[in-house]
Amino acid sequence: MIPILILAAGGSRRMRGQDKLLQPVAGQPLLRRQVLMAQDTGHPVYVALPAADHPRAATIRDLAATILIVPEAAQGMGVTMRDAVAQLPPSKAFMILLGDLVALCTADLLSVFAARQMQPDHLVWRGATAEGKPGHPVIFDASLRPQFADLAGDSGADRIVRAHQGQTCLVPLPGQRARLDLDTPEQWDAWRRTAL
Repeated sequence: MIPILILAAGGSRRMRGQDKLLQPVAGQPLLRRQVLMAQDTGHPVYVALPAADHPRAATIRDLAATILIVPEAAQGMGVTMRDAVAQLPPSKAFMILLGDLVALCTADLLSVFAARQMQPDHLVWRGATAEGKPGHPVIFDASLRPQFADLAGDSGADRIVRAHQGQTCLVPLPGQRARLDLDTPEQWDAWRRTAL
């Protein structure tokens, strides 16, 4: 089994007081939707949160997902990845999924898992837009795990991915699903108008 790590420890700073991961999508908070979507792959799900009593935790506490606490998450996504990946169980690989990619579905995650099976000579398997622009989710081979211990700041795992571009398998997903995140109230309003 390959653990799926959902990054949900960010501050939603551009939402001006709202929490984008608690925004309703299909009648449920976005984070809950993401956890259920990941669970439907059959792989174990882990969620990185900044604190055990964070309001996001209440939306998923009844689900079979393991919450990983990252107290220093405010320092950036790199810190969140560093501290959360360190808490994952041993495995041959692990998937990282941004919590705010509102258009992804279980089939997209399964496509990236399937690419790992069909292209085992790679070290990174990464969802992309239909045009081939890199996005999420991303599976990392376990041999790259030690490199996460050096992450810092807000650049995420970009340095790791760049260092292994030649061993990265891009997996085109429909439309813009691999990159569609909504960071502001205006973006949410615009998306809701088109999603209706």
